[in-house]
Amino acid sequence: MSRILSISILILIALAAGCKFENDLNIASGPDSIPFTWNNASVYFLLTDRFCNADPSNDVNFDRTGQTAINRGFMGGDLAGVTEKINEGYFDNLGITAIWMTPFFEQIHGMVDEGTGNTYAYHGYWTKDWTTLDPNFGTMEELVNLVNTAHDHGIRIIMDVIINHTGPVTEKDHLWPDEWVRTTPQCTYQDYRSTVTCTLVENLPDIKTETESDVMLPSALLQKWKNEGRLQKELDELNAFFDETGYPRAPKYYIIKWLTDYIRELGINAYRLDTAKHTEESVWSALRKEADRAYEEWKRKNPGIVPPGDHFYMVGEVYNYVISSGRWFNFGDTLVDFFARGIDHLINFEFKYNAQDHYEVLFSRYADILYNELSGKGFMNYISSHDDGSPFDKLRERPMEAATKLLLCPGASQVYYGDETSRLLFADGANGDANLRSFMNWEELEQNATVNGFRVHDVLAHYQKLGQFRRNHPAVGAGEHDMISEDPYIFKRTYNTEGNTDIVVIGLDLNNGEKSIPVDGIFDDGTMLKDSYSGERCEVVNGKAIINSDDQTVLLGLF
Repeated sequence: MSRILSISILILIALAAGCKFENDLNIASGPDSIPFTWNNASVYFLLTDRFCNADPSNDVNFDRTGQTAINRGFMGGDLAGVTEKINEGYFDNLGITAIWMTPFFEQIHGMVDEGTGNTYAYHGYWTKDWTTLDPNFGTMEELVNLVNTAHDHGIRIIMDVIINHTGPVTEKDHLWPDEWVRTTPQCTYQDYRSTVTCTLVENLPDIKTETESDVMLPSALLQKWKNEGRLQKELDELNAFFDETGYPRAPKYYIIKWLTDYIRELGINAYRLDTAKHTEESVWSALRKEADRAYEEWKRKNPGIVPPGDHFYMVGEVYNYVISSGRWFNFGDTLVDFFARGIDHLINFEFKYNAQDHYEVLFSRYADILYNELSGKGFMNYISSHDDGSPFDKLRERPMEAATKLLLCPGASQVYYGDETSRLLFADGANGDANLRSFMNWEELEQNATVNGFRVHDVLAHYQKLGQFRRNHPAVGAGEHDMISEDPYIFKRTYNTEGNTDIVVIGLDLNNGEKSIPVDGIFDDGTMLKDSYSGERCEVVNGKAIINSDDQTVLLGLF
């Protein structure tokens, strides 16, 4: 055994032992009667390889033992680790309603020098084969178990999908045929064509998603399937798909078939669309049509797991989309409405700037956009992510404020793994996005470390209280917003859709001790309310709810 491999295994074993955390907060699951809406979703986004290593036996595959730059190799996180944390109630305690994992398809086997150091495909965005899982992430049986376990906890699964490109070419990973990919020109992002019909970066082959012409399957892929004993099965399934749909055997339709198989067979609830603006928007319309069809088929075969009216969901990564532009994204020479192409939400790249504003400026503006320009659609806010080098609170100096603004803001919220534990977003010696992708800081959580003056347990508890309240009250993310009082700052949210009504009253930056919250005209006298932050209960008297706590936050609702 090589010295590098020996050291790697020791590190990975240490990481595997480091994803344990005993939480003394009772696991809280929302009532089954609470209506789910994606505008109120709390999405937990994690890099599969960086979250929790439950099975060190799968840490090294395809001889991926070369020396990489810092944070650019596999670290051992796997699907079984995500399932382990679901079973422990980690996500329940955070009020999480959906988990988004980075892609788990089989990745290229070789190593790439991106200019920032040698890198393996630990992140999942360098696909080699869409039809199978990378053994570093786990097995199909483990993925099935993960999805089923999440559904048992009322958590939806968002699958990260890529149609735009394959993985880079290496000595171990050959170029896909010319009928499938282009390798030039490289995108310059000056207009629509130079953003879509091009390669994102050097040596990242771009799928020819614009073509409607039949192409043959790559010989290397056919040989791979043959070696794995599944060639005829894959061919038979493809024949059935193309016979049923009538699509030409163009690259995008092969990939759409492969992606929707995971819905049809596992009950995947949603897609996150990678590099959405770099693919013709018509591709997303076609994907949505087949995803809806697959989801309905899965629901018919698996009744009762999700509500009968539950629909498939797609959130797009249109890089640099901001909600100020409403439904439109401007390529410079072309305006595109991605919402008209089957996409429900877009990731909002503006939130990190808007979050610098006072709560009321932020909340009222976002509620207005949600109920007007984006009525019937929505957006997903975040404070940090896997590829945003300028996040809100980059140094974790304002974690409580960051959580409050993210989880109480109208629209869906995305918690990036470690936001809730103040995982640092930089690493000594790391370059570029590798800074954002360290292993989950379970050890700091276990030790209740202090990060920039804040105890990790206190930060986590704040996220848990806000998250559980959000999950239990659709009004938080999806309700209409009205300020009750400017000083002290108190507001209400009202959700009333299809016979489901929910009202909450929230106070922020309040005094310690006794707090008198005006609720006249919102809750009748005699109504029993619960402050979900302190756990205090009170009866409305003379239009007031009196809460006596040492907290500066009050989260009032019916219980």
